[in-house]
Amino acid sequence: MRVALFSTCIGDALFPDAHKASAVVLARLGYEVVFPETQTCCGQMHVNTGYQEQAVPIIETYVDAFSDPSIDYVVVPSGSCTGAVREQHVRIAERYGSKALADGAEQTANKTYDLSEFIVDVAGTTDVGAFFPHRVTYHSSCHSRRFIKVGERPKELLRNVEGLELVDLPNEEECCGFGGTFAVKMPEVSAAMVSDKAMHIKETKAEYVTAGDSSCLMNIAGAMSRQHNGIRALHMAEILASTKEHPLTPMSAAYSKEKML
Repeated sequence: MRVALFSTCIGDALFPDAHKASAVVLARLGYEVVFPETQTCCGQMHVNTGYQEQAVPIIETYVDAFSDPSIDYVVVPSGSCTGAVREQHVRIAERYGSKALADGAEQTANKTYDLSEFIVDVAGTTDVGAFFPHRVTYHSSCHSRRFIKVGERPKELLRNVEGLELVDLPNEEECCGFGGTFAVKMPEVSAAMVSDKAMHIKETKAEYVTAGDSSCLMNIAGAMSRQHNGIRALHMAEILASTKEHPLTPMSAAYSKEKML
């Protein structure tokens, strides 16, 4: 089966290790992983900020990159980007684009999955052979929880990581305050929300906080850094990629397919 990795713009620019780790996990599960180089962004920043018509060229690029019939699935290590593709692309294409674009957007949206969704629902496993002997808490991002409804899938995967102690995060359902351009337009509200999130993470006495969304983790990590609480933010894909033979090295986080498989 051929799986395309959508690395997202924020992942490609700022957090490539999480997306390399995703490719490693998918390859370990036996899938052929491809990376269409024309991919860019999902367009959610534009849509959520009110620039819906300006998102049309971005949706066109996504459809062009992933509509190849040889691609069986598109896997995204980001709940927010997965949510944008599935919840927004067809609607925006119908409103401002063409019928051909709407049809193409529906086709690509239907085969786009969040990483945890794909592993549990398509690959049919909750154990990817990972090893991570640390105390970890999980942040449930808004899009993952409310739009695509990943539910307990990420936690099921984490509970099956050898050595990992998963601790519940108080008020897990609360937003971290990032919200894309919301954090820019309403910085005081955003700062208050992420401060509460960081406080609850500290209460868990975890070594790491993880999530399926790099944007949330970026926001949370910034707050924790300013509070000097000593907890590190790490994308769930990086935990799932870590094995006894090739454990995660937090200071380098350098993954290569040859080393990790």
